Amino acid sequence: MSRFQKRQIEPGDDAGAVARAVLLRRLSASGRSRSELRADLLERGVPEAVADANLDRFMELGFIDDVAFAEGWVRSRHRSRGLSRSVIRRELRTKGVDECIIDEALEAVDDDDERSRATELARVRVRSMDRLDDAAKTRRIVGVLARRGYSGAVALSIAREVVHERSAE
Repeated sequence: MSRFQKRQIEPGDDAGAVARAVLLRRLSASGRSRSELRADLLERGVPEAVADANLDRFMELGFIDDVAFAEGWVRSRHRSRGLSRSVIRRELRTKGVDECIIDEALEAVDDDDERSRATELARVRVRSMDRLDDAAKTRRIVGVLARRGYSGAVALSIAREVVHERSAE
């Protein structure tokens, strides 16, 4: 077995002990959603009833909290990576977070926050483009913002604004 393969439960193993060890190890690395942790346990061969019982207990103890996980994910991904709400929503969905929890967590980022963060990203990028003409700068900034999930209209508006600012300097 390679070191990257997940160890499966053997017939003599205590499934509950294995589940607890897996949960502790996964949660010590970083926050995870209940759905992610459940999938990991089932992939390792932990029976569903044992997995669910352990997940419930970890939730009671406060080690698993999808609300806190989603709020932290939104803060982190929006501030550090500059991702739009639509991209963050998609990421949280793939992590198995309930839609109502996602909606609640995304309330922390409004249109002004999103536009402000996109503008910051564009200003940082435009500084390294002095040798390019304004049209090329605009295209590249629109591409950067589009890859982070901003709509074409918002990306183009911000790109034009930032390129104009930089040209006026």
